[in-house]
Amino acid sequence: MSKKCPNCGLVNFPEAEECGRCDSVLGKSRKNSLLTTVIRRAAVCLMVCLFVLAGFYLSLIGSAKSLTYEDKQVVNRSILILKDRGFADEAFLLENLAAYRSTDNWLNASIEKENAYAATNFPFGIITIYPDFLKYPADDIERAAILLHEAKHLTGNDEKAAYEFVWRNRERLGWNRSAYGGSLVWQNVRKQTKETVPELFNCLEFELGDCTEATFQK
Repeated sequence: MSKKCPNCGLVNFPEAEECGRCDSVLGKSRKNSLLTTVIRRAAVCLMVCLFVLAGFYLSLIGSAKSLTYEDKQVVNRSILILKDRGFADEAFLLENLAAYRSTDNWLNASIEKENAYAATNFPFGIITIYPDFLKYPADDIERAAILLHEAKHLTGNDEKAAYEFVWRNRERLGWNRSAYGGSLVWQNVRKQTKETVPELFNCLEFELGDCTEATFQK
């Protein structure tokens, strides 16, 4: 079989090791050509994937309304509370990596869900702030508790991990039963936490069976 030079296209004799026209090493050129082809195809696939992801992200952003200036200030105050209470990592994600929207994007709208205060699209970092987030919390501390939950979703944590983290750290946030036990948000989150992480509520010696109370009483 003849050897065709991949550099200049000259057909050389089968026993030739170098191209008679451009002096390229035929075996090495063939390997380099194959490697170049593989790299080029991999780069094209990567670019296509990035283009698809970018288009998907823009479609999510574009199909939902952004927050008003006033609502964004409410969110910012809640993030500052998280920062002041020692949740620096979560506050950083919420402040710098999240894109906030006030209505459902097309993906959220296509999924049946219960009433919620907020929702996060992972891994795109889009947080939807629903009207209930602004209406029902007693103050910005309760809103900070909701955003703390969403911050865990920004890192890929599931509902169980997010509910457990917030419930175990509620005292650190300043969100406790003595001050907020009668609020609608407290009661809803406690109910949802119990349903999602039932093992936290198996201690009958504490009120409502809440095992985390033992930590706060020390």
